[in-house]
Amino acid sequence: MKTDAQLKKDVQDELSWDPAVNATNIGVIVKDGIVTLTGHLESFAEKFAAERATERVSGVQALAMEVEVRLPNRDRRNDADIASAARNALTWNTVVPDSRIHIKVESGWITLTGEVDWDYQRRAAERALRDLLGVVGVKNLIAVTARVSAPDVQKKIIEALERQAETEAKQVQVLVNGSRVTLRGRVHSWPERQAAQVAAWSAPGVTNVVNEIALTP
Repeated sequence: MKTDAQLKKDVQDELSWDPAVNATNIGVIVKDGIVTLTGHLESFAEKFAAERATERVSGVQALAMEVEVRLPNRDRRNDADIASAARNALTWNTVVPDSRIHIKVESGWITLTGEVDWDYQRRAAERALRDLLGVVGVKNLIAVTARVSAPDVQKKIIEALERQAETEAKQVQVLVNGSRVTLRGRVHSWPERQAAQVAAWSAPGVTNVVNEIALTP
């Protein structure tokens, strides 16, 4: 099991290694395996990259993001321009049903609402907006409606886990209540935990996933 000092160094090294992140502007605090990132970055895309880089590090039990987005003057845009760019980005994305998604922009923050049939569509809508100039954050409130009612949703999720991570699948318990899926058990890394969550969201009819999987060093 890593000490907090070892984990801090690994997180710092991962942030420095990622070309999408300016690690000099980020502080790293670690206590009992919980990592807190502080400081400021120049774009929401960079903040998101820092978050993902930290989650890749083995031993991270939880992550608190206290990083502020401070746009340089050259990247500042008014809310109307951001809203127009966001609408165009969704319209040109073949994965996103843009007519069912509503956009609100306030002080550089984009809020997405509406309904889609699949979680991958919800995630694709957010992903399409992260790199837009002037964006300081994206709040994704898009709801996933049950596309089909699959009585074998539990079986489908377990099969997906076995295909993607056969060893870890044995340690994961899948509980299905209507369209709600709860994941329990233990895995060895954050990416494995995320893989289980992605597998659950990919099952037809799932509208809510509660990930209670614990990390075992």
